[in-house]
Order: sequence, then structure tokens, then C-alpha cells
Amino acid sequence: MDADKTVLYWIKTAKKDYKVMGHLFADKDYAHSLFFGHLTLEKLLKAYYCKSRKAHAPYKHNLLLLAEEAGLKLSGERRELLEAVNRFNIEARYPDLKFEFYKMCTQSFTKGYIKQIREMYKWLSEKISKS
Repeated sequence: MDADKTVLYWIKTAKKDYKVMGHLFADKDYAHSLFFGHLTLEKLLKAYYCKSRKAHAPYKHNLLLLAEEAGLKLSGERRELLEAVNRFNIEARYPDLKFEFYKMCTQSFTKGYIKQIREMYKWLSEKISKS
């Protein structure tokens, strides 16, 4: 495995998803913007995993498990964020019959999480560049 190329792959695709998250939010497609927020963090966590472990990232989507397996030290607040963002992957992809997740994704709700995802994006990017 070429660790540097793999890390760059994950960073590059995370950047693209980060942009899409912003576009979807601007277009008021709130549920899908949160889904792309999940993808963004997942890919950065995989970049960190590859860089710190010198191995391919596992085929997992659970952000908290990826962070733990990568050896990231998380504050309680960051752990809670990853747990919350995990829901956006499942609930956006497999909505229930009443579309409760989509109803929950108001502009205010989504804006709050997008802000936190952006902060986590910045933090993870810094961790990757320092490791």
C-alpha cells in the first residue's frame, strides 16, 4: 500500500463531499447535506486511519468506531457529534415510511450540525497534517 497516495485520495474525496454538503445546504436539501457531512467526516477519518496505522482503512461507516480504531483521542463533545452524525448516514439513505428524518432536518437543525461538521473537518484536517 502506498500510504501517502491513499491518504491523499481520502482527503481529496472528502474535500469534494465537503463542497457538495455546502451546495446541498444552500439548495435547502437539508437531509442530503447532512448525509454528505457524514461522508466528509468518514473519509477524513479514513485518511487519518491510513496515515496513523499505515494500513488501509476498514470498510466501515461508523464514525466513532473509525475514530477509535485509528487511535484518535476524542473529547466527549466530539464523541457525541460523531454519534449524532452516524444517524445521518442511515436515516438519509433509508428513510422510514413517515419520513421523520426529513421532517427533522429543518434549516435551523441542519445549520447547527453543518457548523459542527465544519469544525470537526478543520480539526481532523489539522490532525492529519500533523501526524
